[in-house]
Amino acid sequence: MIKFVIVDDDVKEIEHVSNLIHEITEDAKIISFSKITSGLKAEIENVDEHKVYILDIELANKVSGITIAKLIREVDWVSEIIFITNHDKMFESAYRNVYGVFSFLEKFHEFDKRFKKDIRAILKRNFDNQMFKYNASNAEFSLYYRRILYIYRDTEERKLIIVTATNKYKVSMTIQEMLDHLDQRFVQCHRSCIVNKDHVEVKNYKEGYFILDNGEKVYLLSKMNKKLMEND
Repeated sequence: MIKFVIVDDDVKEIEHVSNLIHEITEDAKIISFSKITSGLKAEIENVDEHKVYILDIELANKVSGITIAKLIREVDWVSEIIFITNHDKMFESAYRNVYGVFSFLEKFHEFDKRFKKDIRAILKRNFDNQMFKYNASNAEFSLYYRRILYIYRDTEERKLIIVTATNKYKVSMTIQEMLDHLDQRFVQCHRSCIVNKDHVEVKNYKEGYFILDNGEKVYLLSKMNKKLMEND
């Protein structure tokens, strides 16, 4: 699932863009904002999900889409950014000030056709975008595999906790069920823990811990799973 984040101060435009997205894919989560809020800032800071930002350059509250795009690129160099505007005079400013803009679309110049073409192109991109998707009555989210550090079982809540560099996510699954959803970079290093080998820098089987590339030490390493951990 890809999350689309629309920022536009025109409610009708938000509805129109949302309808265009749904015409292309049903596997999309769409959220919208009319200005910079704490919710939008939290969304930007959460880099665990695959996102496409659709930003109106000229917003009524004097904070431009370019300003929002700069905030995105401070923490997120992967998500796509599409600018939309009423005036082509903003074209040069947008590309000059923001790294990695996917496209720039004028609202009154074959917008629907060009927008849908861009979204289709984004959906066809082939890079390390494999994701774990979870959909339950109390939670729905998608995480890049590469963003997951490790997963452990919380014995009190009887849930699995997925740990990323910035967040923790609770899921009602068993260790084996989780392994069935992941790829070869993940191994069971303990009866109650799965780790992403790509993030492990130190393994100490004697003391029963591993150290991640962010410096975190986790005491969930078992000698019984040494063969799996060493099988790179």
